[in-house]
Amino acid sequence: MSLTLCSAARAQTQAAPAPITAEQDHLQMMQQLGVRVLRPGPSGDEKAVNAANYDEAKANPYPVWPDPLKLEDGREVTSAAQWWKQRRPQLVEAFEREVYGRVSKAAPKVAWRVVASETERVGSIPVTATQVTGHVDNSAYPSIAVDISMMLIRPVAAPRPMPVLIMFARSDFPVPDQPSPAELGRINAAAKVVLTARDPSLGAVFRDLPAYEPIPAMRPVPPQLNADGDPPSVQQLLADGWAVALLDLASIQADNGAGLRQGVIGLVNRGGPRKPDDWGALRAWAWGAGRAYDYLAADPGLDAGNIGVEGVSRYGKAALVTMAFDPRFAMVLVGSSGEGGAKPHRRNFGEAVESLTSAGEYHWMAGNFLKYGASDAAFGARTADDLPVDAPELIALCAPRLTFISYGQPSKGDARWLDQRGGYMATVAAGKVFRLLGAKDLGVGDDYRNANPPPINTGLLDGRLAWRQHDGGHTDAPNMKYFIAWADRWMGRTPATP
Repeated sequence: MSLTLCSAARAQTQAAPAPITAEQDHLQMMQQLGVRVLRPGPSGDEKAVNAANYDEAKANPYPVWPDPLKLEDGREVTSAAQWWKQRRPQLVEAFEREVYGRVSKAAPKVAWRVVASETERVGSIPVTATQVTGHVDNSAYPSIAVDISMMLIRPVAAPRPMPVLIMFARSDFPVPDQPSPAELGRINAAAKVVLTARDPSLGAVFRDLPAYEPIPAMRPVPPQLNADGDPPSVQQLLADGWAVALLDLASIQADNGAGLRQGVIGLVNRGGPRKPDDWGALRAWAWGAGRAYDYLAADPGLDAGNIGVEGVSRYGKAALVTMAFDPRFAMVLVGSSGEGGAKPHRRNFGEAVESLTSAGEYHWMAGNFLKYGASDAAFGARTADDLPVDAPELIALCAPRLTFISYGQPSKGDARWLDQRGGYMATVAAGKVFRLLGAKDLGVGDDYRNANPPPINTGLLDGRLAWRQHDGGHTDAPNMKYFIAWADRWMGRTPATP
């Protein structure tokens, strides 16, 4: 037997990875790092003994943050060339090694195929909705299969090529077509025959209830509006002539530690544990978004130069990470991202580094990130202040591309846990990188330590770096119309007629 055939035979006989809990995997990573004890994270319950801090007087124990425009040897970055050739690579390396992990060099190729397509109406907008699946090559380890699920929705009448927003969400058909009354009648007649054949007593039921239909006709569903009264975000984008791609991140990598031996991370590790600088779920999701970009950019009906990404909460973290690491993306809408996203690690307000090093959230990050929650380890104790980078540097990696940071109102459900002010401070601190690269920032100066967000519903939307805190809850939907108008202006496009 040839060497190639032997390799293929071994691959086919590999056993599936044994199930493991998040707690077991978390402990295994602690042992790899030499971490004996992790500090417990704060509680989101404000009445708990270990409740998170919400006192601004205690919120900044580490007021001096890393400078995005200072090289590791202490020299100032004074030119765009220095940024691209020296400082940006330093920041990418630090984030990959210590925070989010490195994409595996063995990351497989993805082959996309169309599964189904149909014409629908979203509101009054005729659209084509196409379900596509990206099969991740698992020939090296067939025991783990990964098939990325995405729904591409494009308005039929919009001018081509269309800008695209990849939204991290379930990849369902938006408004699935239904059978006509005549077709539904034939389906029900056939269903009665089949059911009666399986259970003859049902024949009497159907004779006594001649109007009964096993499958009732669907009633028209009235348009569902956002909480602020606007049409749903997808409908707003389609009405403006954008295409929308709904990308199901769960089809790429599970959102839990037990799933790290599965999904694309488990596939490249052949069911084994991660190394300390291996990618976590946030980076895996961002990798998947990049593979979605590959598919969309090859479509001549779509504008490859204007593909963006959007997400809320943990998916807001993923959207920001995607934009930061993949320079092909032209724009991002980051919704209520919190710790690991736009919230600074050095802020003691709500969610904390210790939240992300716990067994419930560590899977988002590189294993090395656990070191910064350690109170007892072979290397001593570390805190957030030991991190070489922070949220301003992550936002700065998006420069000079269109970056919109969005939050909601705590009293409406966008919890203080997310640290809205901290997200604003980080956005302010990132601004000087945008300016260095010739892009307008928020226009409020560089004093991030004393920066306070503008009043709710007051947007800072004049630059390529934008901020708006809306009066809704844990969503970016109330900011979608502002994002669309802002992005259209910077793209120089005339909005389509709804």
